[in-house]
Amino acid sequence: MKLWKWLGLAGLAGVAATGAIIARDQRQRAQLTPEQVRDRLRDRFDESG
Repeated sequence: MKLWKWLGLAGLAGVAATGAIIARDQRQRAQLTPEQVRDRLRDRFDESG
């Protein structure tokens, strides 16, 4: 029974960490101006081709 408890806690910690990473990424994107987004997309396109 203790094994299942630890596995559940580890899973919960993993979900919480993933949520924190996603929230941080969304905040970073929300702070960009449309021009910055456009420039980043063009840079990524140039690097890929």
